[in-house]
Amino acid sequence: MTKTFKAVIWDFGGVFTTSPFDAFTRYEAERGLPKDFIRTVNATNPLDNAWAKLEQSLVSAEEFDGMFREESKAMGHEVPGGEVLALLSGSLRPRVVNALTVCKTKGKVGCITNNAPVGKGASMTNDEAKAREVSKVFDMFDHVIESSKLGIRKPDPRIYSLMCEALDVDPADCVYLDDLGHNLKPARDMGMTTIKVLNEDQLLSDLQAVTGYELA
Repeated sequence: MTKTFKAVIWDFGGVFTTSPFDAFTRYEAERGLPKDFIRTVNATNPLDNAWAKLEQSLVSAEEFDGMFREESKAMGHEVPGGEVLALLSGSLRPRVVNALTVCKTKGKVGCITNNAPVGKGASMTNDEAKAREVSKVFDMFDHVIESSKLGIRKPDPRIYSLMCEALDVDPADCVYLDDLGHNLKPARDMGMTTIKVLNEDQLLSDLQAVTGYELA
Protein backbone atom coordinates (compact mmCIF):
# COMPACT_ATOMS: atom_id res chain seq x y z
CA MET A 1 0.00 0.00 0.00
CA THR A 2 1.27 3.46 -0.89
CA LYS A 3 0.56 6.49 1.25
CA THR A 4 -1.92 9.10 0.04
CA PHE A 5 -0.12 12.43 -0.35
CA LYS A 6 -1.75 15.84 -0.55
CA ALA A 7 1.09 17.60 -2.38
CA VAL A 8 4.17 16.99 -4.46
CA ILE A 9 6.77 19.75 -4.18
CA TRP A 10 9.52 20.07 -6.73
CA ASP A 11 12.88 21.68 -7.26
CA PHE A 12 13.23 22.94 -10.85
CA GLY A 13 16.78 23.00 -12.27
CA GLY A 14 18.20 19.49 -12.52
CA VAL A 15 14.70 18.07 -12.02
CA PHE A 16 12.52 19.48 -14.80
CA THR A 17 15.59 20.36 -16.81
CA THR A 18 18.86 18.66 -17.58
CA SER A 19 21.35 19.26 -14.80
CA PRO A 20 23.57 22.35 -14.94
CA PHE A 21 26.22 20.09 -13.40
CA ASP A 22 26.54 18.37 -16.78
CA ALA A 23 27.17 21.75 -18.39
CA PHE A 24 29.73 22.55 -15.67
CA THR A 25 31.55 19.29 -16.43
CA ARG A 26 31.70 20.05 -20.16
CA TYR A 27 32.94 23.58 -19.47
CA GLU A 28 35.66 22.29 -17.14
CA ALA A 29 36.83 19.72 -19.67
CA GLU A 30 36.95 22.29 -22.47
CA ARG A 31 39.06 24.67 -20.40
CA GLY A 32 41.30 22.15 -18.67
CA LEU A 33 39.86 22.81 -15.22
CA PRO A 34 39.76 20.14 -12.50
CA LYS A 35 36.59 18.08 -12.54
CA ASP A 36 33.87 19.55 -10.29
CA PHE A 37 35.87 22.75 -9.85
CA ILE A 38 32.83 25.01 -10.25
CA ARG A 39 30.80 22.99 -7.76
CA THR A 40 33.73 23.12 -5.32
CA VAL A 41 33.84 26.92 -5.56
CA ASN A 42 30.08 27.06 -4.99
CA ALA A 43 30.34 24.73 -1.98
CA THR A 44 33.08 26.78 -0.29
CA ASN A 45 31.68 29.24 2.25
CA PRO A 46 28.19 28.26 0.99
CA LEU A 47 26.19 30.62 3.17
CA ASP A 48 28.03 33.78 2.21
CA ASN A 49 29.79 33.26 -1.12
CA ALA A 50 28.98 34.82 -4.48
CA TRP A 51 26.55 32.05 -5.35
CA ALA A 52 24.61 32.43 -2.09
CA LYS A 53 24.39 36.19 -2.53
CA LEU A 54 23.22 35.92 -6.13
CA GLU A 55 20.44 33.45 -5.32
CA GLN A 56 19.12 35.89 -2.72
CA SER A 57 19.41 38.87 -5.10
CA LEU A 58 21.98 40.48 -2.82
CA VAL A 59 24.31 41.06 -5.77
CA SER A 60 23.75 41.71 -9.47
CA ALA A 61 24.94 39.43 -12.27
CA GLU A 62 27.76 41.87 -12.93
CA GLU A 63 28.83 41.85 -9.28
CA PHE A 64 28.61 38.06 -9.24
CA ASP A 65 30.94 37.88 -12.23
CA GLY A 66 33.70 39.67 -10.35
CA MET A 67 33.10 37.94 -7.04
CA PHE A 68 33.15 34.49 -8.61
CA ARG A 69 36.33 35.40 -10.48
CA GLU A 70 38.01 36.25 -7.20
CA GLU A 71 36.74 33.17 -5.38
CA SER A 72 37.79 30.81 -8.16
CA LYS A 73 41.15 32.57 -8.57
CA ALA A 74 41.83 32.07 -4.86
CA MET A 75 41.27 28.35 -5.42
CA GLY A 76 43.75 28.19 -8.29
CA HIS A 77 41.81 28.90 -11.49
CA GLU A 78 40.16 32.18 -12.48
CA VAL A 79 36.69 31.60 -13.92
CA PRO A 80 34.41 34.47 -14.98
CA GLY A 81 31.14 34.28 -13.14
CA GLY A 82 29.26 35.41 -16.23
CA GLU A 83 30.37 32.29 -18.06
CA VAL A 84 29.06 30.13 -15.23
CA LEU A 85 25.66 31.85 -15.37
CA ALA A 86 25.42 31.01 -19.06
CA LEU A 87 25.56 27.31 -18.14
CA LEU A 88 22.57 27.32 -15.79
CA SER A 89 19.66 26.91 -18.16
CA GLY A 90 19.14 23.26 -19.14
CA SER A 91 16.70 21.61 -21.54
CA LEU A 92 13.22 20.63 -20.39
CA ARG A 93 12.48 16.97 -19.71
CA PRO A 94 9.03 16.33 -21.27
CA ARG A 95 8.42 13.11 -19.31
CA VAL A 96 8.92 14.96 -16.04
CA VAL A 97 6.52 17.69 -17.18
CA ASN A 98 4.00 14.91 -17.92
CA ALA A 99 4.56 13.55 -14.41
CA LEU A 100 3.76 17.00 -13.02
CA THR A 101 0.50 16.93 -14.99
CA VAL A 102 -0.42 13.61 -13.37
CA CYS A 103 0.49 14.85 -9.87
CA LYS A 104 -1.66 17.93 -10.41
CA THR A 105 -4.71 15.72 -10.96
CA LYS A 106 -4.02 13.94 -7.65
CA GLY A 107 -3.38 16.89 -5.33
CA LYS A 108 -1.46 20.12 -5.02
CA VAL A 109 1.88 20.87 -6.68
CA GLY A 110 4.49 23.43 -5.68
CA CYS A 111 7.97 24.47 -6.74
CA ILE A 112 10.84 25.74 -4.58
CA THR A 113 13.73 26.91 -6.73
CA ASN A 114 17.02 28.50 -5.85
CA ASN A 115 17.50 30.75 -8.84
CA ALA A 116 19.26 33.94 -9.84
CA PRO A 117 17.91 37.26 -11.15
CA VAL A 118 19.34 36.68 -14.61
CA GLY A 119 17.78 35.93 -17.99
CA LYS A 120 14.08 36.04 -18.76
CA GLY A 121 12.06 35.17 -15.67
CA ALA A 122 12.53 32.05 -13.57
CA SER A 123 14.09 30.15 -16.49
CA MET A 124 17.39 32.08 -16.20
CA THR A 125 17.76 31.90 -19.99
CA ASN A 126 17.98 34.59 -22.64
CA ASP A 127 16.51 32.22 -25.24
CA GLU A 128 12.97 33.53 -25.71
CA ALA A 129 11.54 30.23 -27.02
CA LYS A 130 13.00 28.28 -24.11
CA ALA A 131 11.82 30.93 -21.64
CA ARG A 132 8.25 30.60 -22.96
CA GLU A 133 8.30 26.82 -22.58
CA VAL A 134 9.63 27.06 -19.03
CA SER A 135 7.05 29.70 -18.19
CA LYS A 136 4.28 27.29 -19.22
CA VAL A 137 5.61 24.73 -16.74
CA PHE A 138 5.79 27.27 -13.92
CA ASP A 139 2.17 28.23 -14.63
CA MET A 140 1.13 24.66 -13.78
CA PHE A 141 2.19 24.93 -10.13
CA ASP A 142 -0.24 25.95 -7.42
CA HIS A 143 2.54 27.95 -5.80
CA VAL A 144 6.14 28.84 -6.72
CA ILE A 145 8.86 30.12 -4.41
CA GLU A 146 11.93 31.65 -6.05
CA SER A 147 14.92 32.36 -3.81
CA SER A 148 15.84 35.41 -5.88
CA LYS A 149 12.46 37.00 -5.13
CA LEU A 150 12.05 35.86 -1.53
CA GLY A 151 15.59 36.54 -0.36
CA ILE A 152 15.74 33.12 1.32
CA ARG A 153 17.33 30.07 -0.30
CA LYS A 154 17.36 26.34 0.29
CA PRO A 155 18.34 24.70 2.59
CA ASP A 156 16.92 27.34 4.95
CA PRO A 157 14.03 25.46 6.67
CA ARG A 158 11.82 28.53 6.45
CA ILE A 159 11.43 28.16 2.70
CA TYR A 160 9.86 24.70 3.06
CA SER A 161 7.55 25.90 5.83
CA LEU A 162 6.40 28.78 3.67
CA MET A 163 5.52 26.38 0.87
CA CYS A 164 3.50 24.18 3.20
CA GLU A 165 1.65 27.23 4.48
CA ALA A 166 0.93 28.42 0.94
CA LEU A 167 -0.41 25.00 -0.10
CA ASP A 168 -2.18 24.51 3.26
CA VAL A 169 -0.67 21.07 3.78
CA ASP A 170 1.20 19.30 6.54
CA PRO A 171 4.83 18.39 5.70
CA ALA A 172 4.06 14.74 6.47
CA ASP A 173 1.58 14.77 3.58
CA CYS A 174 4.13 15.97 1.03
CA VAL A 175 6.70 14.50 -1.33
CA TYR A 176 9.71 16.69 -2.08
CA LEU A 177 12.13 16.17 -5.00
CA ASP A 178 15.53 17.83 -5.41
CA ASP A 179 18.81 16.96 -7.07
CA LEU A 180 20.88 18.18 -4.11
CA GLY A 181 21.04 16.11 -0.94
CA HIS A 182 21.60 19.06 1.39
CA ASN A 183 18.37 20.61 0.11
CA LEU A 184 16.46 17.43 0.92
CA LYS A 185 17.55 17.16 4.55
CA PRO A 186 15.44 20.03 5.99
CA ALA A 187 12.38 18.74 4.14
CA ARG A 188 12.98 15.24 5.45
CA ASP A 189 13.53 16.56 8.99
CA MET A 190 10.13 18.28 8.76
CA GLY A 191 8.47 14.99 7.88
CA MET A 192 8.33 15.12 4.10
CA THR A 193 9.00 12.05 1.98
CA THR A 194 12.05 13.00 -0.08
CA ILE A 195 13.45 11.85 -3.41
CA LYS A 196 16.96 12.69 -4.56
CA VAL A 197 16.91 13.14 -8.32
CA LEU A 198 19.83 11.49 -10.07
CA ASN A 199 18.34 11.19 -13.55
CA GLU A 200 15.00 11.23 -15.33
CA ASP A 201 14.28 7.50 -15.26
CA GLN A 202 15.12 7.18 -11.57
CA LEU A 203 13.00 10.24 -10.71
CA LEU A 204 9.93 8.80 -12.42
CA SER A 205 10.46 5.33 -10.97
CA ASP A 206 10.93 6.57 -7.40
CA LEU A 207 8.02 9.01 -7.57
CA GLN A 208 5.70 6.32 -8.91
CA ALA A 209 6.87 3.94 -6.18
CA VAL A 210 6.11 6.30 -3.30
CA THR A 211 2.87 7.77 -4.64
CA GLY A 212 1.39 4.92 -6.62
CA TYR A 213 0.70 7.30 -9.51
CA GLU A 214 1.01 5.84 -12.99
CA LEU A 215 3.80 7.95 -14.51
CA ALA A 216 5.12 5.73 -17.32
